[in-house]
Amino acid sequence: MSKFVATRNKGFRMGFNNGFEISVQWGPGNYCEKRDADFGLSEKSKFWESCSAEIAIFYKDDSMVSLGQDTVEGWVSADQVAKVIAIVQSAKTKNEIKEKYKALNI
Repeated sequence: MSKFVATRNKGFRMGFNNGFEISVQWGPGNYCEKRDADFGLSEKSKFWESCSAEIAIFYKDDSMVSLGQDTVEGWVSADQVAKVIAIVQSAKTKNEIKEKYKALNI
């Protein structure tokens, strides 16, 4: 089922009909520009922005897809996130995601 999920005013998760989901987070505690920011600021702010984000990919059984050295990739730009979303949305297997992700050289 295709869906959106919000995460504490610091990110989102998108689920696709193929069973894969991508998490994009850019706030306190995430591997991004705002990593060391105050948690209270992100929750109180009307808008929260960052020049980079942390991504993770999940399969329908909630297992994480390896992105190379780890299951989480940090310091990813908005343009790079857009490319990964397209890969995740169209993928049929975990290996397809891994191969196409590796080719991006993020």
